[in-house]
Amino acid sequence: MVVVGLTGGIGSGKSTVAALFHSLGAIVIDADQVAHELVEPGRPLFEVVASTFGREFVGADGRIDRRRLGAMVFADPETRRRLEALLHPTIIEECERRIRQAEVLGAAVCLVDAALLIESGWHTRCDAVILVEAGEAVRLARLMRSRGLSRDDAMLRIRSQMPQQQKRQYARFIIENDGPPQETAHQVRAVWEQLCTMVIP
Repeated sequence: MVVVGLTGGIGSGKSTVAALFHSLGAIVIDADQVAHELVEPGRPLFEVVASTFGREFVGADGRIDRRRLGAMVFADPETRRRLEALLHPTIIEECERRIRQAEVLGAAVCLVDAALLIESGWHTRCDAVILVEAGEAVRLARLMRSRGLSRDDAMLRIRSQMPQQQKRQYARFIIENDGPPQETAHQVRAVWEQLCTMVIP
């Protein structure tokens, strides 16, 4: 089985690209979704986050208020690093469990969708890395439209991450995702064909 890391800056359209790979036959593990699950009440990371950052980050529904927590950590790099240090080991452990499960099920390609794939050092566990790119103006517009962020908040989140140019040195494949959807789909199919040649029969 080939394990592929999929990454890209916020607003680059990683989820869209992941869905295209899924439609072609890849098993997709969404690290952000795993994180969501692990901070649910009763799950391993809920109490870690609540006790570390305070009960004010627990909403009226009893769940971690991710929007409020996100606003704080994106505004303070040190707090963001502290949160990541708390969460990443457990998230990675769970994702690796799911990778092993995918292999048992006979998957040929397992794709791990992770925004911080490179920053966390997890790219070293992958057979190949795919970087999804989009221009800053496109990413900014997507964040403002899809997440309801102000221009300043959206820009703060974009600038808080490793620059796309820096990520390029780790990528085996690059998918440009700021054009027509059919062009993105065409690029995904081309990468998929190359990934299939990496699979050992």
